[in-house]
Amino acid sequence: MKVLLAVHHFPPRYSAGAELYTFRLARWLLEQGHEAEVVCIETLDEERPVGVEAIQDTYEGVSVWRLHLGLRNAPSNWSYANPMVAAWVADYMRAARPDLLHLQSGYLIGAGVLEVAHQLGVPSIVTLHDYWFLCPRITLLRSDGKVCTTPPTDPAECAWCLQQDQRRYRLTEQLSGGAAGRTWIALNGEAGRHEQAARRAYLRKALGLANLVIAPSQFLAGMFRDLVEPSRLQVVRLGINTKDLDSPPPPQGNPLQLAYIGQIAQHKGVHLIIEALRLLPQGERTVQLQVYGDLDQHPTYTQRLRNLMAKDPRITLAGRFANGRIAEVLATVDALIVPSIWYENSPLTILEAQSAGRPVLASAFGGMAELVQDEVDGLHFRPGEAKDLARQIKRLRDEPGLLARLVAGVRTPTSIDEELDCLLATYTRIIAQHQPNLFPEAA
Repeated sequence: MKVLLAVHHFPPRYSAGAELYTFRLARWLLEQGHEAEVVCIETLDEERPVGVEAIQDTYEGVSVWRLHLGLRNAPSNWSYANPMVAAWVADYMRAARPDLLHLQSGYLIGAGVLEVAHQLGVPSIVTLHDYWFLCPRITLLRSDGKVCTTPPTDPAECAWCLQQDQRRYRLTEQLSGGAAGRTWIALNGEAGRHEQAARRAYLRKALGLANLVIAPSQFLAGMFRDLVEPSRLQVVRLGINTKDLDSPPPPQGNPLQLAYIGQIAQHKGVHLIIEALRLLPQGERTVQLQVYGDLDQHPTYTQRLRNLMAKDPRITLAGRFANGRIAEVLATVDALIVPSIWYENSPLTILEAQSAGRPVLASAFGGMAELVQDEVDGLHFRPGEAKDLARQIKRLRDEPGLLARLVAGVRTPTSIDEELDCLLATYTRIIAQHQPNLFPEAA
């Protein structure tokens, strides 16, 4: 079996959830005796003429096609259809003849790859790691920091939300109490409405070409039930390499050791943990927080965290660590905090913590609320509320026996072998159903 895995970015330069998931899937397929190659976007250059430069690379045994995109005079739909990448993938498929395309992210890659796969008779699967097919900002998180319960009925509202990525529009909206947005939509919204309506229509059509759409959480699947019929929508829980995450029991001493592991970015809510610690009343037991993640990816946000910390000795911005050290890091931790202010899907950090026997304090919505059982293997707090997070940290610090009870309630999550055995069976079924139609134009 030969599988092409398409994802927006890939290690070593990028190492967020979808990238790491794609890497481990590729490695697993190779270990099982199958062929797997990855195609990703490595760089974007608005000064270079429109086009694709593809460089083949090998990363820890995985063959990777790294695409460098020139965007000068790129078509207006490049951000969601990306005909340049679609054309490159079509040429690749004609030459390499993969049995299956597995799209991990439409962001940057574009959904045009689903169109060319369909045209060439190559079956395709989409795994949803986020809300890119619904939201041009990917996260369903608006510029004012609030989440959309559903995409706005009027696509012009999405266009205005994107405009507010520019500070002058965002400030105008805040100062006017929302009047600026209504005025902008009335005066200038038609072009934005047309563009976002075209995006919605195209992505709905492209998603309809996939043989199967996989969601790692019931919450995420529910968000897509209007776009994908039930027969093509399947919930498959993400697995974790449990063998590498055996850890000794949590320290459960003084101080209480807490950690955040993940992207250092606004939508991840790292600032809430720092704000919560600043609100935490003193107690007999102290609290220490280690924040792990790339401090250089979003320097403005990192500086905001430093300002919030105000040299608080309880808090350390510890930076990145090699993926292979995750068990070592978790061994020093009593509990993990996942404070995201967007609808997280199925954070790998929660699964890693559970595999290591660590309880998790998590925002009580999205896929986080499914993975963490409140008062059983972790604690929920109200999303975006530092005060409520401080309340739960105080309980964990002061309430006798609470940490030990939560530790006892942690159950080992699905293993990567269990998940990927299921996925491989799905691959086999879909390929068998479509084998006669592969590459009709070459017949």
